[in-house]
Amino acid sequence: MVLGPMRTYLDFEKPIADLEAKIEELRQLAARDVSIAISEDVAKLETKADALLRQSYARLTPWQKTQVARHPNRPHCLDYIAQLIEEFSPLAGDRNFAEDAAIIGGPGRLNGRPIMLIGQEKGAATESRVRHNFGMARPEGYRKAVRLMDMAEKFGLPVVTLIDTPGAYPGVGAEERGQAEAIARSTARCLSLQVPLITIIIGEGMSGGAIALAAGNRVIMLEHAIYSVISPEGCSSILWREADKAKEAAAAMKLTAQELHMLGVIDSIIPEPLGGAHRDPGQIIRQTGLVLENTLKEFDGQDGAQLREARRQKFLAMGRDGKF
Repeated sequence: MVLGPMRTYLDFEKPIADLEAKIEELRQLAARDVSIAISEDVAKLETKADALLRQSYARLTPWQKTQVARHPNRPHCLDYIAQLIEEFSPLAGDRNFAEDAAIIGGPGRLNGRPIMLIGQEKGAATESRVRHNFGMARPEGYRKAVRLMDMAEKFGLPVVTLIDTPGAYPGVGAEERGQAEAIARSTARCLSLQVPLITIIIGEGMSGGAIALAAGNRVIMLEHAIYSVISPEGCSSILWREADKAKEAAAAMKLTAQELHMLGVIDSIIPEPLGGAHRDPGQIIRQTGLVLENTLKEFDGQDGAQLREARRQKFLAMGRDGKF
């Protein structure tokens, strides 16, 4: 990655980084010497940088979208909670083994509407990333999610899940405690819920670690998010026995929001600010909140049996129309 002024740039953004660095240099020069007139030069460079940014993001490859989805400054679950959810009460523990900080969940209000929010948190700085295990949940995280879904159904709360994980944690301890069984039970609980379940993939949605919380009545993706049964690196390691063909794997996997929408795997896409969600986190969070509110209204008045059957039919229908 290339570092620019107060911003982290991805490899393919180097020309944009160079232009924005020049703009910043001119501004600093003018700040030191007010007699220097730079407004015209800055305006030209800004126009050029904006055009280059639009051009770059209009033709992102699947691998470049993967990089954007993983951008370290992309807003995470806790950022959405802080801006959108009132009276959020985080609940901890699976009542079996331990608390898993990779999954955040609890009741709260979205513009006054009571909901149960469950999300995957990667962490921001190094310390929080370690604490949240980079968003990779262990079995106790998925069992906590099931506990919260049970609670939501008991009290008639719609469930909202925010997906952002490179996958479930593959450690020995997680396998010893039943990782596959926990993921399967969480997926099954999503499908059996008798309250609305809305899923939004805000970054990475990789492997069973994502689908365990994503079998919703509506599955929505941010424009530059990715969603697949395995990461490009993992796919490359299996098919070519080396991880350096991740670009080729990403292109073949149909993991972008646009491809998945065409295939009918997801229901809709939320546009991101120019240059990705990390360039204007506030805007994408507000937009996501509006989409959530409108989507939840679609299910007002539907009973539990209707919701469960509609969800079941939604997933059974995938692949029947010859798109796969």
